Amino acid sequence: MTFLRSLIEQSKDGEWGKGNPDEGHIAMSVIRGTDFEDVRNGNLENLPVRYIPIHIAERKALKPNDIVIETAGGSKDRPTGRTLYIKDTTLSRSELPLICASFARFIRISPSSADPQFVFWLLQYLYSSGHIKKYHTQHTGVARFQWTTFAENEPLDLPTPDHQHKIASILSAYDDLIENNTRRIRILEQIARDLYQEWFVHFRFPHCDEIGWKQTDTGRVPSSWERTKLGQLLLKLDSGKRPKGGVGNLSDGVPSIGAENINGVGNHDFTREKYVSREFFESMTKGVIENGDVGLYKDGAYIGRSNYFRDGFPHSECCVNEHVFLLRVKGDKITQNLLYLWFQQSSTVETIRLSNANAAQPGINQETVRNLEILLPDSTTAQQFDGLVEPLLAGIINLAKRNRYLQLARDLLLPRLISGELDVSELDIDVPEPTTEYGV
Repeated sequence: MTFLRSLIEQSKDGEWGKGNPDEGHIAMSVIRGTDFEDVRNGNLENLPVRYIPIHIAERKALKPNDIVIETAGGSKDRPTGRTLYIKDTTLSRSELPLICASFARFIRISPSSADPQFVFWLLQYLYSSGHIKKYHTQHTGVARFQWTTFAENEPLDLPTPDHQHKIASILSAYDDLIENNTRRIRILEQIARDLYQEWFVHFRFPHCDEIGWKQTDTGRVPSSWERTKLGQLLLKLDSGKRPKGGVGNLSDGVPSIGAENINGVGNHDFTREKYVSREFFESMTKGVIENGDVGLYKDGAYIGRSNYFRDGFPHSECCVNEHVFLLRVKGDKITQNLLYLWFQQSSTVETIRLSNANAAQPGINQETVRNLEILLPDSTTAQQFDGLVEPLLAGIINLAKRNRYLQLARDLLLPRLISGELDVSELDIDVPEPTTEYGV
């Protein structure tokens, strides 16, 4: 039996720094609690860049094997105490040095005391099991994690050094596979978006030099193409509704998709899901997701973000809440793939956001969506394009499904490995020499 405090070599609170360059400051990418899942999956693209005083950056820059713990923020359904493990690859893939935000702190485990990666998984277990929730407090304002109380008073059971390493290796192998698949998803997404740009923005598509052109208010376009309002193409445009009595949990029924999961096809964060009761779901006449629907986030900070629900992902049965539009085209002039990739274009997102620039609260209504103008290719070009991007989008969904299976398997193994229910002593996994790591 031991306590976390006795295992720690160093631990410091994070920093937020300044938003603009300043003398004596350096640029750093800052990891917030909301970024944990992205960073864990190898995606550092959306980390905010802040400017941190050099003398602080030198003391608080993250290093391999550090554990970041969220100490403030959270919510009723997502309490503080979540953790993130910093791998070598995490640092190598970042263009800037990394630091955790001021609502978090890093923990640097002494390698002579314990395997840092095992400690991370142990903390993950304590969080996912709900055991750590007793250290989450919220009286007024921001919720806090009672870090000192937890580190000094929560008893930890550490297995032998070789068992620590084997358990950490097994669980981390799942994370490595998930990260690899996530990187492949991002590559396929980029290829699909680039193809759209080539065909429908730069007009470089097969036989483009053999067609006629016409001049419009927005520039030269193929003569057979037409600019039309999106509303003329839509078969479906609706949104969900706020569940009466709040949201439920997994045991109650059906997932309800909100802003936290409108961020591109295949990029679904299952840790942030909310649920509505089966009774409420069956009463919904709008907002029920059908295969192939495009989701559009319609208000708040991420207005204009889109997603694509298809092939049973993220769920074979789910709905959206009142913050999300569902769109489906009639199918005679435009495909769902083309619609989704049009919404993914930065120019489309910017148009949506500018349409609401003067409003007190960011948001768009159905009329705004219907009046969006889209340049429509001829049916032959649309079908040719669809033939190219369909395998890419289907591949993304396939990889996303694999990631979900890996996450479920990992999360099922976690409590059984940590508790010792599964014996790892006979597993043939290389263990570092005890004289150099967490040995006696």
